[in-house]
Amino acid sequence: MSESQLIDGAGGAASSPGPAGVRTGFRQLLPLLVSTTAVVSVLGYLQKLPCKQAGFDFIPTVRNACYTDVYPLYFGRGLADGKIPYLDKIPEPVEYPVLTGGLMQAAATPARWLGGDAVTSRGMWFFNLTAVALVLCAVVTVLATALVAGGQGRRAGLMVAASPALLLTAYINWDLLAVALSALALAAWARRRPGLAGGLLGLAIAAKFYPLILLGPFFLLCLRAGKWREFGRLLAGTVVAWLVVNVPIMLAAWGSWSRFYTFNQKRPVDWGSIFFFAERKGLSSVDDIPTLNLMGEVGFAVLALAIALLVLLAPRRPRLPQVLFLVLAAFLLTNKVWSPQYVLWLLPLVVLARPKLPAFLLWQAGEIIYFFGIWWYLLAGAKEHPGVGLSATLSAVFSGHAPAAGINDGVYYIALLARFLTVLLLAALVVVDILMPRLDIVRAAGADDPAGGVLDDAEDRFVLSRRMAPRPA
Repeated sequence: MSESQLIDGAGGAASSPGPAGVRTGFRQLLPLLVSTTAVVSVLGYLQKLPCKQAGFDFIPTVRNACYTDVYPLYFGRGLADGKIPYLDKIPEPVEYPVLTGGLMQAAATPARWLGGDAVTSRGMWFFNLTAVALVLCAVVTVLATALVAGGQGRRAGLMVAASPALLLTAYINWDLLAVALSALALAAWARRRPGLAGGLLGLAIAAKFYPLILLGPFFLLCLRAGKWREFGRLLAGTVVAWLVVNVPIMLAAWGSWSRFYTFNQKRPVDWGSIFFFAERKGLSSVDDIPTLNLMGEVGFAVLALAIALLVLLAPRRPRLPQVLFLVLAAFLLTNKVWSPQYVLWLLPLVVLARPKLPAFLLWQAGEIIYFFGIWWYLLAGAKEHPGVGLSATLSAVFSGHAPAAGINDGVYYIALLARFLTVLLLAALVVVDILMPRLDIVRAAGADDPAGGVLDDAEDRFVLSRRMAPRPA
């Protein structure tokens, strides 16, 4: 089998040699993708070693840019005391949806057996076991992405597996669980299994909130293609899976279960958000949380409406990953919280929406700049020091170490805007690809929508531009 056949078979493109060829091609890609993901995951774990050796003490952690929520939350959410998330009374209940709490408990139980009586040893075991689970999630994400990428399967899989974002952020939090489930949902949809796709998407929503907004692109594209039955099965599967996971905890511990939702409603503006930058530049209205929430919701609603019009007015129906990426990017650009690990949410969708290296590498550079910027900004805060400017920061970086006093506001704003603007640039490029499909590398190769499932090569049933066109006299 030639390399082109191998790549096509990995993604199930129209030119693939049939189901047997698809399976054979994907099996041949497995060693490369799994080994690359494993190597990058090990490097990511090694990047956390200075913090492990310092017991995840805060100042060494942010100085070495190897912070993780996993270890401190083992102690801060009662897991070190044998408490079960949601079900036991804890001063600070778990602030994540149920499936993430379940993963935390799944790692905490064997950590108590393996760590012995020393609570710090149990905490380290908790971190290590969580890291193993997240590596498995990373492998699933890479393979699912390659599987649905059509003729770009090899490229897309490697872009995810070898990305600096995966190396640096995989172990910050439990986000990879939702990312993997969302990738599996997209793979099931691509294989024309809408009910299964909905079930997996429901589980993803039970792990993190963000996959909920991905239902919007499915609705818009199914509206344009007239695929109501398939969308109905997707929606039903999503609702059923989410209810199966959540209802038992809702009935047993409503207060703890609902903390995720109340916590996020009451949360003030946080680092990374464009609202944080606006607040520091004098926009005092964002200090009022209801006003802040309204601004974010209205901003997202405006962008979502623009995306909907784009989908229904585009000369050719956009590919599913393109719309998924645009909606998720709009959500992050208008959100009041934008943590460093949220890059993992975008990663599979970026390589499926636009598998071209130049803009991808520029975006990764923006994410790397922000990754180090946020930790060194927190270092200045922890040391109660104003931090150093851009010249001193660059001098420290070129010397191979972090700025000892952290960075000042101006340098952090550069890092924040680097990420914001590179994501905005990617979104603009995807819009251009939608409006001019000949520039889309996937469609230029002759495919329609390899990840689209029932949308692939489907006829349009509802196009707004046609309905708005004047009728002949």
